[in-house]
Amino acid sequence: MVPLIYYLMLSAILFSIGAYGVLTRRNAIVVLMSLEIMMNAINLNLIAFSAYGGGLSGQAFTLFLISIAAGEVAVGLAIFLSLYRRRGTIDLRTSPVMRW
Repeated sequence: MVPLIYYLMLSAILFSIGAYGVLTRRNAIVVLMSLEIMMNAINLNLIAFSAYGGGLSGQAFTLFLISIAAGEVAVGLAIFLSLYRRRGTIDLRTSPVMRW
């Protein structure tokens, strides 16, 4: 069996890549994909702890989070489509809400 620390290290690497993408990218689609990478890192943590703990609660919670992620993507893409129709771009630098 693969040690738990390997799963946790992979999860930390995935979460770091996702956080870097959220903080540095300006394209809304790339930011949404980076958020999904971060959520998959969380799911990997839950499944690894569930497998090593012997229970099924982490796996059940992961299925719940996957369904929430699907809804998040649908709402996010609808918002980005509306933003594109109004402004002609999905660059977050042009949005008055996301100005930094």
